Amino acid sequence: MIEAYFRYEVTTSVSSQKVQKRDLTLFCDFLLSECGSEERRFWTPRQSKAFKDSLKKLSLGQGRRGYGDLTINRIMAHLKTFAKWIHKLKPFPLDNPMAKLKLLPVGTGLEVERAITPAERRRILDAADSLPLVGGLSKDRNRYRGRQRPQRKGYRPYRNRAMVYCLIETGMRRAAVRNLNLKAVDFKKRNVSAEEKGGHTHKYKISREGLGAIKDYIEKERAQDFKRWRSPALFLSPASTPHGAGRLNPKVINTAWNEVCRLAGVEGHTPHDARHAMGKHLIEKTGNLAAVQRQLGHTNPAYSMQYTRITDEELGNALEDR
Repeated sequence: MIEAYFRYEVTTSVSSQKVQKRDLTLFCDFLLSECGSEERRFWTPRQSKAFKDSLKKLSLGQGRRGYGDLTINRIMAHLKTFAKWIHKLKPFPLDNPMAKLKLLPVGTGLEVERAITPAERRRILDAADSLPLVGGLSKDRNRYRGRQRPQRKGYRPYRNRAMVYCLIETGMRRAAVRNLNLKAVDFKKRNVSAEEKGGHTHKYKISREGLGAIKDYIEKERAQDFKRWRSPALFLSPASTPHGAGRLNPKVINTAWNEVCRLAGVEGHTPHDARHAMGKHLIEKTGNLAAVQRQLGHTNPAYSMQYTRITDEELGNALEDR
């Protein structure tokens, strides 16, 4: 039944389908352990509630890694869609077993207070600009004792600089940076388009500085790697990389981000914190939720509304400034 569901009903991306299959399999395993069978007649509203309760108990501990409220809601949402499809084809004996089941009352889960500050943004971008001079130096200190260490073979300072600029100057996710193609960069309209979660394509506005960083990479580094890979990807692996097809592994983006943050003296931030910073910046600059929703590609306006929240520090400062 699950295979037929994904063959005829599901249209999301391959990565999303993997998550959905894992969630549905988790319920099937539960039903098998509780009832000794996965037959649809055993799937009742009581069993759905029992499955949800079992996930809630796991989330409280009991000797094994459990599930958070957001994860539980995701699992139950996938199960609701699956049950609705089955019920439409052939109704359940006791009605749709997921129809009256409510999700857990949680927030959207955005960690807005983790956003990089304007001062951190400036330091990170300054550090990114310094990569051609100080980035990727050889770790062999003994061999180059008393003299400047050369950059490591295959290190791409202009590529890494451009990736950091993309993260900060658009607010796109790390995966979107990886998925960017060269043809998706519009230098005239200052747009970059990338495949996002769910398989849809979203268009981001990007600053002139961000476009300049991309242009520097294209002119100074990309051609040497394109000769080998012939990939449409904007950001390419070095030609010396033995495996792959040219498109970067997401870990490479993390490594570049961490290197720049280390040079900038900025600690405790991930690439996603640059996305939060863009949301906060747009709210402060325009006061318009639609601007946040349009730039970050939020399908649910509630996610954009999170950026109107005031942080503890901002609230404290406001009280002190009376």
